[in-house]
Amino acid sequence: MSPRSRRPFLLLFAALLAVPFAPARAQLTIEIVGGAGTAIPIAVVPFEGESNFPLGISGIVAADLARSGLFRSVDTGGVSPRPFRAEDVRSDVWRGRGADAVVVGSMRPRADGRVDVAYALVDVVRGGTLASTHFTVAQAQFRATAHRIADEIYAKLTGDAGVFSTRIAYVAKQGARYQLVVADADGADPQTIVSTDEPILSPRWSPDGNRIAYVSLEQKKPIVYVQNLATGARTAIAAFRGSNSAPAWSPDGRQLAVTLSRDGGSQLFLMNADGTGVRRVMTSPGADTEASFTPDGKALLFTSDRGGSPQIYRVGVDGGGVERITFEGSYNVSPRPLPDGKGMVYVRRDGNRYQVAIMDFATRQTQVLTAGPLDESPSVAPNGKMVLYASETGGRGILNAVSADGRVKQRIVAPSADVREPAWGPLPK
Repeated sequence: MSPRSRRPFLLLFAALLAVPFAPARAQLTIEIVGGAGTAIPIAVVPFEGESNFPLGISGIVAADLARSGLFRSVDTGGVSPRPFRAEDVRSDVWRGRGADAVVVGSMRPRADGRVDVAYALVDVVRGGTLASTHFTVAQAQFRATAHRIADEIYAKLTGDAGVFSTRIAYVAKQGARYQLVVADADGADPQTIVSTDEPILSPRWSPDGNRIAYVSLEQKKPIVYVQNLATGARTAIAAFRGSNSAPAWSPDGRQLAVTLSRDGGSQLFLMNADGTGVRRVMTSPGADTEASFTPDGKALLFTSDRGGSPQIYRVGVDGGGVERITFEGSYNVSPRPLPDGKGMVYVRRDGNRYQVAIMDFATRQTQVLTAGPLDESPSVAPNGKMVLYASETGGRGILNAVSADGRVKQRIVAPSADVREPAWGPLPK
């Protein structure tokens, strides 16, 4: 299917795009296909006592760090005695193996069935313990604890927040049914949130991570729903005449921006999170859609064809101060602000290639992050360091991720499955 027929402008703006999927039901797997120029060498030593449990923690920590593309695993085999505490780490031994840092820890059962998990991060170049934390958790929390440890290590060694404890959402298809799936950031523990015979589009996480807004065509027309992930309860917040599409949360979680055609043409509206208080942002001669709130909540980035071709604009939430943002090329869509508000990622077309790019607002400089040819639906990690997006290989939809500087690249595949519409969740509260 050609880019023009797969993603025609009219269907994009009406949110009626229905991408063909292949049957699938499998956990995502992540493969690093490009790493940072300089990776931090780190040794994650198997924790004391973790062999007594079905799921260890050190392996998940090591996998998280390696998956980021910023760390290189150092072999821990053959070191005797194996260290489990910071004071047991012999810096000269690990420097000899090429490590800059070493992670050690232990897992010890308690009488109440819970487990004491302790870890330490040791700098073997400059010396000293960079982090040391103790957790008491149920066995069901091992994976979450490992992600939390990896987040702390990542933050200590890079200065940026880790996102291993976050979740992602995506749309897949099993047989004739579309599924909205939520999984850990590493693709583990996938849970089907919605299953329907009709397409599901545009999942977007609430800022607190407790709800997802999305579009479903199960009533034979696009309707915007908000679903509570804990209870499963959902509300149709936009089911007006015509098309209801492209939901986006305000930073405080109290409002949503949506695209409605109830008054003719696709236009931007704001509404309360429960669907009340609907108001039109502005009156436009063109089709306006794909709004995203800026991090300060004062403006919206959106796509419009008001100038003759789809381009990205900014407007105040009160409808004032409309400003065109993109000028290069005849097709720029799907703006997603960076968490610091200093730029955005978006989809651009270069010839017949659809690529994800990043723009700095101050300089208006743009860097193309992906090669295409069919890259779409970008979603920025809450630390602003990675971008998750949908792509296609061999006629099948996959997810990819790329760092904001374009150096780290990941391929995210569900075996024998077709996945689309990724959304990266917020940092856990």
